[in-house]
Amino acid sequence: MRRVFWMGMSALLAIAIASGGLYARAETFPELIDLPNGWLPEGIVTGRGPVIYSGSRANGAIYAADLRTGEGSILVPGVAGRIAVGLSYDQRTNYIFAAGGANGNAFVYDADTGATVASYQFASAPTFINDVIVTRDAAYFTDSQRAVLYKVSLEERNGQPSDSFETIPLSGDWQQVAGFNANGIEATRNGKELIVVNSTLGTLYRVDPRTGVATLIDLGGASVSNGDGILLQGKTLYVVRNRLNQVAVIRLNSDLERGEVVEVITNPNFDVPTTIAAFGDRLYAVNARFTTPPTPETTYNIVQFRN
Repeated sequence: MRRVFWMGMSALLAIAIASGGLYARAETFPELIDLPNGWLPEGIVTGRGPVIYSGSRANGAIYAADLRTGEGSILVPGVAGRIAVGLSYDQRTNYIFAAGGANGNAFVYDADTGATVASYQFASAPTFINDVIVTRDAAYFTDSQRAVLYKVSLEERNGQPSDSFETIPLSGDWQQVAGFNANGIEATRNGKELIVVNSTLGTLYRVDPRTGVATLIDLGGASVSNGDGILLQGKTLYVVRNRLNQVAVIRLNSDLERGEVVEVITNPNFDVPTTIAAFGDRLYAVNARFTTPPTPETTYNIVQFRN
């Protein structure tokens, strides 16, 4: 899951490179970024500058890594019983939004200090708050066990989150079946339309964020089963297909009614990737390694690749 309001920092990087010195020479941008052993990652998102954040399913911690060097540290300490799944980011506030999985909750963290800004209890079991996307006026969370979205309003002027939330039922073409349903979520640049993937059905929907009415996006018979995190750049949608170790590249038409799978990205470093993020022309996917029995010493990483 994952990702969203990120700052394109190419101008700042260009200034740094032009200034010369050690900073420019240190920009190696490694293909693999190691996470702490036993991390149990699922969601990633990029923030201000060359930084990427990864959440932990083990205890809800958030790790921050420098994309130039691959080095990082824990920003938000873990809490027993807490979960962090999909992540999103708001550049106005430098806040990280984290979906809380089977706990039915969500948290907002300050990326400067790691402090908790807000928390929400959306639902009780059965629930799985899976992913989140931040728009100009709201943060929207998916629930893989329920046909709803949860909306946290944001002040347009400064992005401060509301203390309350709204539950928006999914309707229209939306189909709710056994297993995981709504998973990855994205938004158009103006925030007037959302895109949601149904992992079990392998379908994509355009969703009206005001009403929850979902319209099936015609993929010409193609499937995005095992669809997890998604990333929208212009009219190109990247869909991570976790257990297939693939990222489907879909070209959408202007009104988001149809889409065509134009490429399938594979990478020898993929090991059940779940969510995707971008920095400049680089793409990143995190390996959740769902097929590997987890131990405190199990290794995890983030993979850099390009389209």
